[in-house]
Parts: sequence; C-alpha cells; structure tokens
Amino acid sequence: MKRKAPPFKAVILAGGSGERFWPLSTAKRPKQFLRVFGGESLIRQCAKRLEALSAPEDVYVVTSKELLKTTRRELSELSPENIIGEPMRRDTAAAIALGVSSALSNSRAGEDPVIGFFSSDQLVMDSACFEKTLRKAVLLASKSSSVVTIGIRPYFPSPSFGYINPNTGEFVEKPTPAVAAKYVKKGYLWNAGMFIAKASVFKEAFSLYAPSLSPLSEKVLSPKSLKRFYEKLERISFDYAVMEKLSNVKVVPGDFGWDDVGSYGAFDRYFPHDRAGNVREGPCTLVESEGNICISRSARISLLGVKNLVVVTTPDAVLVVDKSRVSEMKKLVGAVK
Repeated sequence: MKRKAPPFKAVILAGGSGERFWPLSTAKRPKQFLRVFGGESLIRQCAKRLEALSAPEDVYVVTSKELLKTTRRELSELSPENIIGEPMRRDTAAAIALGVSSALSNSRAGEDPVIGFFSSDQLVMDSACFEKTLRKAVLLASKSSSVVTIGIRPYFPSPSFGYINPNTGEFVEKPTPAVAAKYVKKGYLWNAGMFIAKASVFKEAFSLYAPSLSPLSEKVLSPKSLKRFYEKLERISFDYAVMEKLSNVKVVPGDFGWDDVGSYGAFDRYFPHDRAGNVREGPCTLVESEGNICISRSARISLLGVKNLVVVTTPDAVLVVDKSRVSEMKKLVGAVK
C-alpha cells in the first residue's frame, strides 16, 4: 500500500533584490523574475517543482510589497491571498515567521501540517531527483520534532555558501577557500536555505530562540498591525536567528543539480563558450578577447584584446566588471543608488 503523504504546505521566499545580477536584475524586476536560465523565470520554475507535493491552494509566496503585483502576475495560478507582501524587508527570519502563520490560516482546526520554505531564485537541474529528496524530507519532518534541512553535496569547495555538518546538523558560516576545502573533505554539505518542519516545530523554535518574531508566526496580522510590527524588527536571517541555535537539526542530503546562481559567474557554468572561452548572449563582437561574459539587451558589445570581463548592456545601464570581483556587485549597486 502506498504511504499517504503528510499534509504539506510550501512557502516560496521571493523578497530578494538580486543585486548581484544588476543591471539585468533591478528593484522592479529582480533576479527571480528573469528568464535567463531556461525559458521560464526562476520563481516559476520553483513553483512548478513544488506542484508534485502541494496543490496550488497549499503554495504560498512571501515577497515585498513592491513586488506583490509582479509576483501575482507571474504566478497567476495561485490565489492572490496566498501571495503575501511584507511591508518592509527584514530578512528571512521574519519572512519565515510570516509564512508559518499565513500557511496555517487555511489549515483545518487542530491540523499541524508540515511546512517547507524555498528560495525563489535558485536553479535545480534535476526536478525528479529534487522531488524524491523533498518527499524524504517531508516524511522525516512529519515524524519528528526537528527542523529538517536539505543539504547539497558540494561539487567544489565554494567559499560563497554556508555549510552543514550532516552528522550533527551544525551550521557554519561562509568559510575561507582553504576552510571550504577542508569542509568538503569532511563530507559537509552546502546550506541551500531549504527548511522543512511541522508548523508547531517552527512556532516553538521562534518562541525559544527568536521571541520577538513569535507573535508573527502565531497569527495573521492586519495590514496596519503588520506594518507596525515590522517597524520594530531588526534585520536577521533565519540561519542566525534560529538554525544556528538548534541542537536537533536533521539533514537530508540532496544531489539534484542545485545552484543559487548568485552572480554572473553562473553564466560560465550554464552557457556555451566559444573557442576563446567567451560567453555571448545578444549582439556581441569579440576580437582577440578571452574568457569574457558578454550579455547585450540593447546596444552591441564590441571587445578587443581584453580578458575575463563581464560586460552587460541594458536600455538603462552598462556594466563592466572583472570576473574576479563579481561577488562584490552589491558594493557597486550601493554606489549607483
């Protein structure tokens, strides 16, 4: 007999600004809405992956108030009430607390559903393997009083991700390249920011470790009350506020072609190269140039005798940055603002 799946509600976290992909990504249309990695936006790809375990009425999105209309248009199959706009950005801890109460608002009395949280702007190459891994995580969460996270098997020692010790559930922050190499040798996994647990487990975790957020996880607030509540909150991630303080985290390893596509370096991983190692998208002319990423959404890009640059043109902006510094894009965007 096929095992009946536990009640499962999925929450997509979609309030990010995608600054590392400026100028392709803008405040009005950040990375999760870009149709770059495949024919559909990253947020739509995320929603489709969750269809196997959650009916549309059980999928929620927490985004910013500025992106509310854009998100509702992009995911028109979801009820508008299931797409919630935060009055201001307060990082993932507040977004997850809000997601818990929102998901519970449509649950039956006494029900304690498993709730999963997923980033809207990540890439998954093997959806079937993702579904299989998520089913394991949901089943494990339904039987335990722990938060379950999906840890990604590293394919290189990246200093750009946090790591998880799969044996202890210990979370460690983004390491130096040398430390990252040691973590990979020890079997640590990448922290992909996927969290699955029963609603009661999330609420208890907020009560114990982030009490200022506990009321937000307990009940849905009116728009005015929500705004007043958010104004008093500090910006803090769920990792810092809760996960690093838990002693009973369970880890399900995943190997489904995950990538957070966190910078323009992702174009080197997923786009074809010419003989000189250049990536081109749009009208680009490159002569005696090697290892460049050229993305034109407006004027033609013409390069002569340069190496390892990222050059992007849009109708509103031009970006030129050395590949080795794409992780510093937030610094540039801050200066542009």
